[in-house]
Amino acid sequence: MNKRFALKWIAGSTLLAGALGLLGACSPQQAAFSSVDITGAEYAKNFELTDHNGQVRHLQDFAGKVVVMFFGYTQCPDVCPTSMSELAAVKKALGKDGDRLQGLFVTLDPQRDTPELLKSYMANFDPTFLALYTTPEKQAELAKEYKIYYKKVEGKTPTSYTLDHSAGSYVYDTKGQLRLFARYGSDVKALTSDIQILLKQAS
Repeated sequence: MNKRFALKWIAGSTLLAGALGLLGACSPQQAAFSSVDITGAEYAKNFELTDHNGQVRHLQDFAGKVVVMFFGYTQCPDVCPTSMSELAAVKKALGKDGDRLQGLFVTLDPQRDTPELLKSYMANFDPTFLALYTTPEKQAELAKEYKIYYKKVEGKTPTSYTLDHSAGSYVYDTKGQLRLFARYGSDVKALTSDIQILLKQAS
């Protein structure tokens, strides 16, 4: 994603986050979170995707953990690796509670992002993080359900295209309920604090 488009979609994600925040206006925990509280949102409730090990996954597979879900692609030059690196830093900051965090990376580029490539990509960040994918045919449906924008930007060759896409992560609590939208570029300390609140609510 070039700088001009990155700024465009960061701004777009901020506007989306502001709109989504209205959904959580009645949440008693709203003031405590740094991320946008979207508790009660009527979308992004579950998924059926395949992980980079070939196992079919659903949201309920991660019951008992806080799930942070990010949409991107492996050839993304900046936003995606930054987001995953920050999530890995959050896990480390959680200390012993790091095992109660599950990072998920959902590719928007299943044509190029093979299971082998996705597995290798995840190894750059944390061995417990999982990359997920679906078929190209189901990709648009998935993006619509999760309110994710993405658009192919043609390159010099048929395989050198890039993707403009929404930036930000969905955060689920330990019961699999969608709770927060973390904007791209959110402070590691702030996201760590948000996850700690969710874990405390679960105890």
